[in-house]
Amino acid sequence: MSNQKKQVVIIGSGPAGHAAAIYTARARLEPLMFEGSMAGGVAAGGQLTTTTEVENYPGYSHISGPELMIKMREQAIQCGTEIITRTIDKIDIKEDCIMVYDGDRIIEAKSVIIATGATAKRLNIKGEETYWQKGMSACAVCDGGLPIFRDKPLAVIGGGDSAAEEATYLTKFASKVYLLVRKDTLRASKVMQERVMENDKIDVLWNTEALEAKGDNVLTTLTITNNKTSQITEIAVNGLFYAIGHKPNTDFLDGQLNLDESGYIVTVPGSTKTNKHGVFACGDVQDKIYRQAITAAGSGCMAALDAEKYLAGH
Repeated sequence: MSNQKKQVVIIGSGPAGHAAAIYTARARLEPLMFEGSMAGGVAAGGQLTTTTEVENYPGYSHISGPELMIKMREQAIQCGTEIITRTIDKIDIKEDCIMVYDGDRIIEAKSVIIATGATAKRLNIKGEETYWQKGMSACAVCDGGLPIFRDKPLAVIGGGDSAAEEATYLTKFASKVYLLVRKDTLRASKVMQERVMENDKIDVLWNTEALEAKGDNVLTTLTITNNKTSQITEIAVNGLFYAIGHKPNTDFLDGQLNLDESGYIVTVPGSTKTNKHGVFACGDVQDKIYRQAITAAGSGCMAALDAEKYLAGH
């Protein structure tokens, strides 16, 4: 095995990881980034690589997700970041350093910034691969305002607060929103339930599950079934949004950091510090509320500044 020593190792390569890389590189900390190779089933660059259009990132009125991530990656490299397209095997957090394992190589890092993100849960219904980002999405706030969805019937799958919030949000753009709920009750908070039930644009379909997405070049029809009566019907929709949760990519930590009940890394409020010295977390791996590219990038900046201050004191 070969050993290498680094001031900063960044694990993950979405907006959070690249913002952290840009800031630590400009601080002359010579960061090493492991951008991942289909980690969590997503390409290096994170969830934005699965988004065709981005209209809400400041400075870019219209850009594709992959193009935005390429620009961030190029900037990180120009600032002095070394990027390796590999998914690390594990890390071992010690008192005075963090051991990062990459196959036969071990990197001894004084600090580590974790920006591994979260993976949106999917249902893998028939037609999903064909129409993903062609009418299907896991983020209504990210994609709901796109022209292809405006004044069109849309559908949301889920029964919790996220589903209720996304269905309500989509009524700003849609002609109608179907909320597909697998059971005969909503898990959402009482306030969110009231908002859904009082909104004339939302039609709640109880005991309903999606079977197949259909269309031409884009989604136009959704086949659904009532799991109580087994009746199968089709509804015309131009957008289908999953709101069934995300899975934070934290398995590689092997329980070494404090996680919340959903598996997200717990950070000290107002910072990116974890419960272990020298380990910082940013982006969607520690944020289950906002989950936007801009908030992820902001927290990446915070992690870099926190790491820089930590290293200066050690």
